[in-house]
Amino acid sequence: MTGPLAGVRVLVTRPRAQGRALCERLRRLGAVATSVPTIRIVPPAPGGPLDHALARLREYDWVIVTSANGAGACLRRAHALGIDLAAAGVRWAAIGPATAGALRRSGIEVDMIPSRYLTEAIVDEFAVAPGDRLLLPRTDVAPPGLAEALRARGAVVDQVPAYRTDLAPARSRSRIRRLIDARMVDVVVVTSASTVHGLVRLLHGMIDALRQVEIACIGPVTAAAVVEEGLVPSVVADPHTVDGLIAALVTRYAIRITRGVHHAGDRRTE
Repeated sequence: MTGPLAGVRVLVTRPRAQGRALCERLRRLGAVATSVPTIRIVPPAPGGPLDHALARLREYDWVIVTSANGAGACLRRAHALGIDLAAAGVRWAAIGPATAGALRRSGIEVDMIPSRYLTEAIVDEFAVAPGDRLLLPRTDVAPPGLAEALRARGAVVDQVPAYRTDLAPARSRSRIRRLIDARMVDVVVVTSASTVHGLVRLLHGMIDALRQVEIACIGPVTAAAVVEEGLVPSVVADPHTVDGLIAALVTRYAIRITRGVHHAGDRRTE
């Protein structure tokens, strides 16, 4: 096995389709990557708040999309409703390049991406004018802070659930526990606060086992969720993207492999 991540055993906790794609990229770098989702993304029901918001999209000045899952939900529901999002006359903001890419592939021009791929950067950098009408399609568990901050600047904000984030099914629990018990994980990759909380809920009663592996986070919001759960982040990507996360893993583990430390759990040679 060759590559900068040769032999590093990575557990990827992203939702199924995204997890498989990330695992493929990690395997090409030599990692032994396993995808076990800790959450699942449930699409919105037809006729729900997202449909109603999309049907009156021309009433908004901006749509602010804070995840690729949110972008996908908007695109799928618009297609089902026969709505041309690109022709709606609304401007679009995206949290980062993956979200922007999902929109652009459907012909939507993205007018704003913050310099840091964080919701707080949207607040800092978004040129909102008093009275602007903003649509925020987000997960059902999204915190209200972004909407509240934009309202404080005079915007009229509708935050609507674009999808539901549920705990992964029981089979994920048994698979993760088996891997952790057998010491077959060097690093757990988490890409959202939801994946962190899902992981801890699935491993209820095994929090000490998680302290024996490293935890790689896509960014500071995810890292904060790790700390909230009583754990310690080992890697925090910058930039806060999948590419940044992979680069951070390569930087960390290429050094370990060069020094002959193949497993994150072996601290004795550090």
